[in-house]
Amino acid sequence: MAAGVGFVLGLVALVFLHHATAQTVHDVGGTTGWTVPPSGGPAFYSDWAANKIFRVGDSLRFNFQTNNHDVFEVSKESFDSCTFNPTDDDIIRAGPATVTLNDTEMHYFVCTVGPHCSLGQKLSINVVSAAAGGPISPSSPAPPSTVLPPPSPSSSNSLSATLYLSFSAILMTFF
Repeated sequence: MAAGVGFVLGLVALVFLHHATAQTVHDVGGTTGWTVPPSGGPAFYSDWAANKIFRVGDSLRFNFQTNNHDVFEVSKESFDSCTFNPTDDDIIRAGPATVTLNDTEMHYFVCTVGPHCSLGQKLSINVVSAAAGGPISPSSPAPPSTVLPPPSPSSSNSLSATLYLSFSAILMTFF
């Protein structure tokens, strides 16, 4: 009986821990989606990204209509100047499109259709490690390679998981 209760409590604890570190899907542009910004111009997507933290393992979902827009990851220079030489293999033309963030670095995305990039349909984000905590400015470059401090336990998910694990350990001592 005690082994069964311990197994169930351990399984529930794993579910809580997984939830606390789950990846996030970011809908680029919120309800506006991936389009030429209707207002805000070039600042629209940087304003959207300003209060978000992008971590390795997260995904960006670009909501757009196929044949009206596309998504292309470019260098900073191409992003700044809106000049690029895409090949068909590099451009995501079918919408909606999801891009998984696999690297801790700055990422730059543009739409290559007509003047869309010059009209503000471009996004730059800074991706941090999955364990990193705290707000990161998406417009600031990644810091030089250094050892990052441990993440701050600021999320309610982490607190819930810690409390649950502590409660589970106390319960298991009685069985």
